[in-house]
Amino acid sequence: MARTNMRATRTKPTQAELLVCRVLRTERVSPSFTRVVLGGDDLARFTPLGFDQWFRLFLPVDGGDLAHAPHKLDTVSYVKFLTTSKATRPILRNYTVRAFRRLPGGDELDIDFVMHGDGHGGHDAPTAASWARSANPGDVVGIIDEGIGFDTRMLGHPLLVVADESALPAAAGILGSLPRTVEGAAVLEIPDDADVRAIDAPAGVTVHWVVREHGHAPGSAALSMATGLPSRPEQAVWVAGEQSLPRDVRRHAVQTGIPKEQITFIGYWRVGRSG
Repeated sequence: MARTNMRATRTKPTQAELLVCRVLRTERVSPSFTRVVLGGDDLARFTPLGFDQWFRLFLPVDGGDLAHAPHKLDTVSYVKFLTTSKATRPILRNYTVRAFRRLPGGDELDIDFVMHGDGHGGHDAPTAASWARSANPGDVVGIIDEGIGFDTRMLGHPLLVVADESALPAAAGILGSLPRTVEGAAVLEIPDDADVRAIDAPAGVTVHWVVREHGHAPGSAALSMATGLPSRPEQAVWVAGEQSLPRDVRRHAVQTGIPKEQITFIGYWRVGRSG
């Protein structure tokens, strides 16, 4: 992740240990998104928190295993992980829980991957997106829970949620977890109008879908829409996506009188950098 103030707003998980999961199935849910459904006995130890709950995702390289994935991700274990040869070190990325289900036949966790390699920018196509595209049932992955970034202290405020496609799963999780009395707006930018999906949001939250025109910078359509909406000092803001989007939305929000402590901003990626 790029620049963020999430450390100040984060709710830590109840436990953060490596959980080994296996792919159950995959689904192309829209032109820009592939969903991978994970299962496995270790998910019984996973505690769903809702909102924008995220985790470290470990992907074995070249058909390898998770022998070099850390059991936990503190400073010492992370340094040790980084010193492992790239030939055997699992790929490490950050992803969001799209959905989690406790089922009699075994728990399931959904992850939505943006298919950047299909013409939408390519910032992580060589790694996580390409893995999702070719994932097969039985493939092994690891996850370490990192809790939620949304500032739950802001639940009493009118809310503005802003996201590009990389942050759409997190935005959807937040909207679905909000008390039904919350009011506000959500601005969700997508590369293709066929990416629009049903969103579980409170009745008082207006959801604006904006389709980015081909060739325009990621986040530009969401920024234009978000900065054109009414702003009030009592409003809380959550914004995430390509790093220019949270930077510019935050700047606009502060200029309109919203206190900095009411703004959560997260840069998920940067144009021109592969993931």
